[in-house]
Amino acid sequence: MRIVIFIFYALMLAGCGSFDRPVSPFSMANELVVITVEHTDNFYIDDEGNFSGITYDLVNEFAAEIGLEVRFIMFPEVDSALAALHKHRAHFAIGLNIPDDQARRFILGPVYLHTHHQIAFNAKNAEPRDIYQLVGKIIEVPVGSMHEKQLQKIKSEIPELDWSAVTLSSETLLAKLSKGEIAYTVADSLHIKKANHFYPQVKGAFELDTSVSQWVFPKYTEKLLIDKVNAFFERIKQEGVLGQLLDSYNGQYNQLSPGDIYFFKKKIRSRLPDFRQYFFHAERLTDIDWRLLAALAYQESHWNPLAKSPTGVRGIMMLTRETARRMGVKNLTDSRQNILAGARYLQMLKAKLPESILEPDRTWMALAAYNQGYGRIIDARALAKRFNLNPDLWIDLKKTLPLLNKKHYSGSIKYGHARGDEAVTLTNSVRAYYEILKNVTAHGS
Repeated sequence: MRIVIFIFYALMLAGCGSFDRPVSPFSMANELVVITVEHTDNFYIDDEGNFSGITYDLVNEFAAEIGLEVRFIMFPEVDSALAALHKHRAHFAIGLNIPDDQARRFILGPVYLHTHHQIAFNAKNAEPRDIYQLVGKIIEVPVGSMHEKQLQKIKSEIPELDWSAVTLSSETLLAKLSKGEIAYTVADSLHIKKANHFYPQVKGAFELDTSVSQWVFPKYTEKLLIDKVNAFFERIKQEGVLGQLLDSYNGQYNQLSPGDIYFFKKKIRSRLPDFRQYFFHAERLTDIDWRLLAALAYQESHWNPLAKSPTGVRGIMMLTRETARRMGVKNLTDSRQNILAGARYLQMLKAKLPESILEPDRTWMALAAYNQGYGRIIDARALAKRFNLNPDLWIDLKKTLPLLNKKHYSGSIKYGHARGDEAVTLTNSVRAYYEILKNVTAHGS
């Protein structure tokens, strides 16, 4: 299904004919109309200019299930979005934090995410202990966001607290924070954790508040739509789709230490340029993103073409002699040969996996197989079935791979004992390095 997205700002909507009328009832609609706000944490424009975020993906998944296209209407702030929703300008809204005194005016859908909102600061400065230490400091938050609402609530008790509401996203404000251009901002803990991978000096201080993510419906929404939404969320929770989605956005951000990130970014400048052309060639050969291949090579050897392990794997991609022979490598220390062979081997592993495994899980499982061998994926999938988990989801294989290291399980599987926990560590580390590389290259470094 092709999903078409139109974005209208509230100022454009005012007095704007058909867009200022209630939407058709869901049972008669030929499109799904969804309201959002410009600066919401889980619906945003990514570095490549595409709409992204957990909530965006969920809406598209739901629209695909019911067979409708989606039209998003974007407002600059929460109050105008709620007013439009109350007048049935859309079937539901996303990314809105409903004030307690307004909750009775709407129907709230299932909760799918809990968010912790923190004060973010630059670690070059002292960590603030409470809100009073923010008085007189340069604070910026996205205009119309729930973060601005939180500060407005606090200001009623601390009148001297002040800030600037700006038309910038949380990601941009965290980048400004890293450069010392502002003293503080408010962001959700997941955004801060992600920003820390790109800007190690960005840290989270004390928590301001918590909130939940859920879709919001007009008060007199048809029961048919509410029932379909409830059934949708029940299905994606039971099938592991929701957990998979949350993992795809946040699963890698607990893996690297500040030291790991510091040295990786240092090597991006000093060592990666020597090998970039080989990674480009490997991407053309295999259609695997060169940045993913570079992240894998760094995890394996720290981009050292002379690397060698006690078990005999060698080179920048740390190939075994058997793999090198199969891939036609004559000199394991030749970076070009090693990188191309490693990329082709990863491509082969991806192709070998069952067709039921979709992306990005297919790539994550291929990385785990690269580390421990394809047979370990077979064993981990068998254990997943035994425990009524989904063998096609990486989030479930992360639970069973470490069990290959335990005698209780290794004796009852086909390929026996393995360091499955190492495969999980490698995969999550590669994912984290990959995200950093994507961020660095998107900004022209």
